[in-house]
Amino acid sequence: MKMLIPLLFALTIPGFLHAAELDSNDPHAADRQALITVFKEVEAGINAQDVERMVAQMAPDTTVTWLNGEVSRGHDEIRAYYQRMVSGPERILEKYTTVAKIGEHARFFGDVAVADGTMVDTFIPVARKPFELKSNWTSTSAKINGEWKIVSMHLSSNVFTNNLMDEAKSAVKMAAIGGALGGLILSGLVFWWRARK
Repeated sequence: MKMLIPLLFALTIPGFLHAAELDSNDPHAADRQALITVFKEVEAGINAQDVERMVAQMAPDTTVTWLNGEVSRGHDEIRAYYQRMVSGPERILEKYTTVAKIGEHARFFGDVAVADGTMVDTFIPVARKPFELKSNWTSTSAKINGEWKIVSMHLSSNVFTNNLMDEAKSAVKMAAIGGALGGLILSGLVFWWRARK
């Protein structure tokens, strides 16, 4: 099933604030605050269904690996993905929102920073009931012309244990029960028909 599992990289304000308890002796304190601002803007863009607000926080050649395994390279591909999944006439989702948290403090490698965290996404599909998915994200950002921009984002979820898998298992069980009942009813009808003969 192709689903948006895309834009699953924003961080919630409570998560940001918790992560923003900065050490006054931290040489990267200002950079951490700048990154939190970037992530908050991405989150706000996702929850407002505003792809332009999201890409404004990304470098022009940003690479995003979405939860469904698709890869978008650059602003135009990110916009196209969002259009296809959420806002186009043949979209899969009516709406997508996220509540995410940053993990440990970002690690810095010169003007490059790596951060990670978790998120709980709510998807409202066009053709089925809403569902939530818990997943993880990793982001690489770089300071470009004095401003922090996301240059890479990778999203992942547990493919063995999640709400969709639980739903599929439940459907299989219900189908098995339905099949067994149907078989019993059919056997009963055949027995009854033979008895009448």
